Amino acid sequence: MAVVLDILNRDPRRKLDVDAPAREPASARKQEARHPEKAHRPDQPVARKPDWIRVKAPGSPKWAETNRIVRDNKLVTVCEEAGCPNIGECWEKKHATFMIMGDTCTRACAFCNVKTGMPLPLDANEPESVAKAVEKLGLTHVVITSVDRDDLPDGGARHFADVIHAIRARSPATTVEILTPDFLRKPGALEVVAAARPDVFNHNLETVPSKYLKVRPGARYFHSIRLLQRVKELDPTIFTKSGIMVGLGEERNEVLQLMDDLRSAEVDFMTIGQYLQPTRKHHPVIRFVTPDEFKAFETTAYAKGFLMVSSSPLTRSSHHAGEDFARLKTARAAQLGH
Repeated sequence: MAVVLDILNRDPRRKLDVDAPAREPASARKQEARHPEKAHRPDQPVARKPDWIRVKAPGSPKWAETNRIVRDNKLVTVCEEAGCPNIGECWEKKHATFMIMGDTCTRACAFCNVKTGMPLPLDANEPESVAKAVEKLGLTHVVITSVDRDDLPDGGARHFADVIHAIRARSPATTVEILTPDFLRKPGALEVVAAARPDVFNHNLETVPSKYLKVRPGARYFHSIRLLQRVKELDPTIFTKSGIMVGLGEERNEVLQLMDDLRSAEVDFMTIGQYLQPTRKHHPVIRFVTPDEFKAFETTAYAKGFLMVSSSPLTRSSHHAGEDFARLKTARAAQLGH
């Protein structure tokens, strides 16, 4: 285990340790290379995490096997790039969320730890590489996400479709969940992705509209709502999903209104998790929401008509995605009286 942890520590991509204060990279040069747009910002305070935010450290043999398959296929995972706190638990179960179209995002959201800058051209072999990894891991449900690719005419829509088709060719029984960008100002892009018929279409709102200017400046709240609504218009059989982080300074009534907005777009599944600050250059945590408050959000969301709700401090978009998909299908069947 010590060897595996040493490999993790020497990985050039920074991992998030949720049990310790956010750490700066070894040099300012590395920080500027990863987040050049944040380098000039003053350091933000890092709040001490409460006792209820504890995760399993990575390093088990199964984690190491997942790590090897990811490396052998030269794949990028959002588990690592975004510093997900659940990587130890998920990779031990051989659950990894693949991040396609490179590791560099064209946007610079204040909450996100994914590297920003000008991405490299798309890798034409990536769809097949992802499909091979899904097959080797024996996944029954896989989550595919991506960086924003505003530099591409279709925002990467065709690449998403190619990945879905490649997975289905190798693993026809595997269900596919995608977590997409907003395809802002990319006419026809959403239609290309929806035509590939993913089992779950996820697009995160991330936060309430009043926080977009500071937290998600490159996006537009009502465009994202409309995107999710359009998926249902194109194919009502596709499950839709969206998630937010709390602890960014939002008010409770804003979260409740956001729930109503998602239900107006017929979104089936909502996730709510605690925002955790990746580095001192990122948006600070305004407060840590208590487990009781998360439970109250869950109760309210179910009352508003969502088929599935995941609301807890460590909830993330793809956490327990396979188990949640099974529950989602059961909930729809019960709603339809089957």
